[in-house]
Amino acid sequence: MSEFDFLYDGTEETTTRFVCVVGESLRRFDLAITTTNRFYGKKLVTDLQTGKTCVIGPDDLEEEGYLEHAYKLSEEEAAELREFLTEVVGPINFTDI
Repeated sequence: MSEFDFLYDGTEETTTRFVCVVGESLRRFDLAITTTNRFYGKKLVTDLQTGKTCVIGPDDLEEEGYLEHAYKLSEEEAAELREFLTEVVGPINFTDI
């Protein structure tokens, strides 16, 4: 049996919001948005259609090309997702200080 060096191993209660939105581009986004005490208050955003998950905070939404690269979106699709996530993600709350 292999031995592993655990960097961390913990369990916590999280909240997950499941939402489906469609923008003007008619691109459908099926998302699972998980709120956790990890990741410095950022959210885990999973695209349920592709299985891609990213840790997203307001700083990531401002980074040019972040959503396009992370979720393989066109600029128009990323702009729509960014607009929605800006309302959902909100400011970062440091809970581990």
